[in-house]
Amino acid sequence: MRKLLNTLYVTTPDAYLSLDGENIVVSKQDETIGRIPMHNLESVIAFGYAGASPALMGACAKRNIAVTFLSMSGRFYAKVVGETRGNVLLRKEQYRISDDKERSLQYAKNFILGKIYNSRWVIERTIRDYSIRLDVSDLERASERLFQSLKNIQSCNDEEKLRGIEGDAATVYFGVIDNMILQQKETFYFHGRNKRPPLDCMNALLSFVYTLLAHDIGSALESVGLDPYVGFLHCDRPGRISLALDVMEELRSVYADRFVLSLVNKQQIKKSGFAIKENGAVVMNDETRKKILSLWQEKKRETLTHPFINEKISWGLVPHIQAQLLARTIRGDLDEYPPFLWK
Repeated sequence: MRKLLNTLYVTTPDAYLSLDGENIVVSKQDETIGRIPMHNLESVIAFGYAGASPALMGACAKRNIAVTFLSMSGRFYAKVVGETRGNVLLRKEQYRISDDKERSLQYAKNFILGKIYNSRWVIERTIRDYSIRLDVSDLERASERLFQSLKNIQSCNDEEKLRGIEGDAATVYFGVIDNMILQQKETFYFHGRNKRPPLDCMNALLSFVYTLLAHDIGSALESVGLDPYVGFLHCDRPGRISLALDVMEELRSVYADRFVLSLVNKQQIKKSGFAIKENGAVVMNDETRKKILSLWQEKKRETLTHPFINEKISWGLVPHIQAQLLARTIRGDLDEYPPFLWK
């Protein structure tokens, strides 16, 4: 079983990263503000970075530690990785499947099956836990509609029809997210998904956490030898990690959305952690961003029993297990890709 290593998040905008022996040194204006051993790291994510030394990037690449540079809001800038890992035959087969609409559709159906199943599970969990506190009629109707969507996927044999089912299900699910917000509703409300830029606090949170999850999935796919940029559901687009976004579909609600709802409902973040810019974009301050990153790491260490392999693992290993299952399916070791269906 793969060991869950740590991710180093650098949130100081003008921090510079360098190498000293086996340590990553974080400095600001020639003053050392952090020194982190490399041996227990699997990735480095720098927000609003000032730069990183070539020696550090080379050392990280040699040790298979991915270094990713993002804007302060989480927009991707660049990523430094080492040599491509895995069997070249695996990637060639991945590309063949991506170019074959019929074969791609089967993978896409399972990604969407996992997405809708888990979205429905999140709603059902809310109904179970808060039926006395909430008027659950809207949630029950949404759950029933998602159940019907699951049945429709089974008979779907067309890519555009599948996208229509997915789009309708997403509308139903996002239509009841606001019902699942139990605290601070004057600040943390959800009236629909918006991004680039996010126009309210909930969308700012979702966009930020989706970025973190996409990074974790992309790294997991690379670790098993798959190309995260060539997907089966999301079409190819320069700079877009399409396969990572494919796998992410089944984990959005049960992993990322529940995490965001927990932040709000447990009042771990506050209104004071957000600001509105002149263009209407809502952004987080540094303190809130650091708090979320810390809690995200804690979330990744929580344990669960994986529904397919039936082994106890941490949440942080779920992307790696799904990447391994996807690689085994592409190789032909499994008849069909098993999406993550949380129970």
